[in-house]
Amino acid sequence: MRAFTEYLWFNTKKKREFVNITPELEKALAAAKIQEGMVLASAMHITAGVYINDAEDGLIADIEEWLETLAPFRADYRHHRTGETNGDAHLKNLLVGHQVLVPVTKGRLDLGPWQQVYYAEFDGQRRKRLVIKVMGE
Repeated sequence: MRAFTEYLWFNTKKKREFVNITPELEKALAAAKIQEGMVLASAMHITAGVYINDAEDGLIADIEEWLETLAPFRADYRHHRTGETNGDAHLKNLLVGHQVLVPVTKGRLDLGPWQQVYYAEFDGQRRKRLVIKVMGE
């Protein structure tokens, strides 16, 4: 088995953004020259996430609204007693998850017809990274 590692860096313009990273995973897979295996994409920060879903603007807005309903920004999170103001971002991370694993078949990401991989930033406007790990033969 071979492994290949690459890092993506983000510094989003907004506090909350959703970035399609599927092309970057495809580039890492091509560089790794793996035909059968897996690609892991994992956010390396606890206020960001990674998920797989449709690349449709209305759905992305619905996801953002859903997350804000379940984990709204508010001033009274206990976490804010530490001096931070991003308690909601930590909770949004728990809802979305911090990583995905995508199968590789015949040298290609084996995603469904509408599936795309997204980096979800919940506390942006500062430098963060994501690790891509390609493993296989």
